[in-house]
Amino acid sequence: MNREILRLALPNIIANITVPILGMTDTAISGHLSSSLYIGAIAAAAVIFNFLYWNFSFLRMGTSGFTAQALGARDLRETTAVLCRSLFTAVSAGAVLIILQSLIFEVAFFFLKASAEVKELAAQYFYVYIWSAPFALAMFAFSGWFIGMQNAKAPMAIAISANLANIAASLIFVFVFDMEIKGIALGSLVAQILSCALAALIWLKYYGKLRRYISLGCLKSAQGFKAFFKVNRDIFIRSFGLIMATVFFTGISARRGDIFLAANSLLMQLFLLFSYIMDGFAFAAEALSGKYYGAKNYLKLIKIVKRIFLWGFCLSGVFALLYLGFTDLILNILTDKTEVIAMAMNYKYWAVLIPFAGFAAFLWDGVFVGITAARQMRNSMLFAVGVFFALYWLLSPALDNNALWLAFLGYLSIRGLAQFLYFGKIKKRFK
Repeated sequence: MNREILRLALPNIIANITVPILGMTDTAISGHLSSSLYIGAIAAAAVIFNFLYWNFSFLRMGTSGFTAQALGARDLRETTAVLCRSLFTAVSAGAVLIILQSLIFEVAFFFLKASAEVKELAAQYFYVYIWSAPFALAMFAFSGWFIGMQNAKAPMAIAISANLANIAASLIFVFVFDMEIKGIALGSLVAQILSCALAALIWLKYYGKLRRYISLGCLKSAQGFKAFFKVNRDIFIRSFGLIMATVFFTGISARRGDIFLAANSLLMQLFLLFSYIMDGFAFAAEALSGKYYGAKNYLKLIKIVKRIFLWGFCLSGVFALLYLGFTDLILNILTDKTEVIAMAMNYKYWAVLIPFAGFAAFLWDGVFVGITAARQMRNSMLFAVGVFFALYWLLSPALDNNALWLAFLGYLSIRGLAQFLYFGKIKKRFK
């Protein structure tokens, strides 16, 4: 069983680790430019794109769950139809985001309340990278489909290739062509286009035989889209809640000043690094729980869940020790701004607690996606976000920035606990 988990988890971890490394590279590039304002600008722009793209993460999650269940039921026609519906939705939504780009940016900064200098730099990034929208959303569809088909190697190959290209392109555009923050955005845009092209080529090479199942009929089927959006509606609401917590975290950091924004952004990179590692096991949980749920093999489903959580707990201990001993070294790699590092080090122990506070939420998300328990995911998230806001407003007068971190870790813990309780009820339906 461990071999089955690791077969899916390790390629996803390798693929996922390139994402925070890429984010850290962007932060490190901006952190070595002429001003610490660049760190805040990258963080602010990232919040906008996280808000946009993570709200469409249902395209990956829903596609993964439905594909895994169709595969477990040995229905290849439906596995292909799921991909077609997801790609159609992704490209259409991406086009809408491009059309509405100016409105999106202005509304975002109305709420972020960052300084005029940060807004100006963030705009340079935003208006370049927004053109990645159709490609980025299409990659959600492709990634979810590959995971649902129990193929973890394809997303790994795509992520490694695209993110290495992103890092190389960003470095060239910034330090050779002196494009500064626009160069970072252009490197990311190039990578998104490349990743989509690679995904299409891999699909044609390894799944080309499924072309005979492609039909416009799957796009005309109201029943197919109804089921797709019924689950994805709840995942969308869940993702919206997640983004609201992240946007609020960054917005409060920005209101405290540019140094606070930069310091919290650097520490948040440690959270993202851990989350993408843990998501490797969450993706394995999606694929395996979906397959066994579709095959109605509930006994093996329960065993998979227990084993994946054992892996999650052990990895959390490793990351807590890593952050305890090497936070200072990591921060010095990310920036040479001593005032930002000094501020971030005041809050390093919150970063140490992140792994144990957050691992259960990530893993339960994977299980719930696999069994398409979207309503329970939604309810858990909304309750946890409510706790996050309540904790912050109650504690902020006395604890200042510590209240923000305490509320964030409380939100992660409550998500995991609520999903644990929901799964206990779901198990009673297994027969």
